[in-house]
Amino acid sequence: MNRDRSLEVPIRHLLCPQWSFVLLAMATVLFAATPLLYAQSVNPLEGDARAIRGGAGLFRAQCATCHGANAKGISSIEAPDLTQIWSQRSLSAAAVFEIIRHGIPGSIMPPHSLTDTENWMLVAYLQSIAQAGVVGLPAGDAAAGRLAFVENCSTCHRAHGVGESLGPNLSNVTSQLSLERLVASVRDPDALVGRGYKLVQLRVSEGEEITGLIKSEDAFSLQLQDDTGRLRSVNKSELQTVERLPGSLMPAFVRTQLSNQRLFDIFNFLQNGAQQ
Repeated sequence: MNRDRSLEVPIRHLLCPQWSFVLLAMATVLFAATPLLYAQSVNPLEGDARAIRGGAGLFRAQCATCHGANAKGISSIEAPDLTQIWSQRSLSAAAVFEIIRHGIPGSIMPPHSLTDTENWMLVAYLQSIAQAGVVGLPAGDAAAGRLAFVENCSTCHRAHGVGESLGPNLSNVTSQLSLERLVASVRDPDALVGRGYKLVQLRVSEGEEITGLIKSEDAFSLQLQDDTGRLRSVNKSELQTVERLPGSLMPAFVRTQLSNQRLFDIFNFLQNGAQQ
């Protein structure tokens, strides 16, 4: 995946596919049985508004004739409902990426020479119009999940009236992101840093260094939330350097720190916490 490419890249020609349910199921089996070098295991552009707009334009121009303007398919040509490929077929974002790139062998669905960014833009659009959020959340104890959230997450995140606001509010996250994306954000947060949550380090004229998240900016000042959660305003005239740091402020939680079951407990709290 070429992460350095701008989202505003030319969208190459994409032939309109006429997928059938049977052929797509066969292709899924083929891909599952064949080792694939996916560009990413999850879509780095999932939920990105600009990427979704670009993917929507690509879909309307090249795909809607066969799949319909709402992507729900056209029965007369057996074009499938693309809003159901995540929930009914349990396809991952990486699998859809590879189907678009390599086509479906033995069918009229051809391979496409899209860049990685263009491909993920199209996948992001399909994710945005699909059944939203977590599908098939594993069983968990929401009460235990609340305790685990307080212990592991509440220093930076807020959900259902609990916690702080340095990171994103997670009250509605299970209706916004897939289970795959949620797990990845906990196990490897550096791989998927959302807009507005990328770290910067400022050095001001007094020699002080401030690390945090830029919340707003005007011609004369920067407003940021530092790594302690404190909101600060810095005059640009006082700045010596501004360094944008790689990675996320959030630490990675490996299974020995936070087991899958405790993680699912937290997700159940996030999904049902308002009822607790």
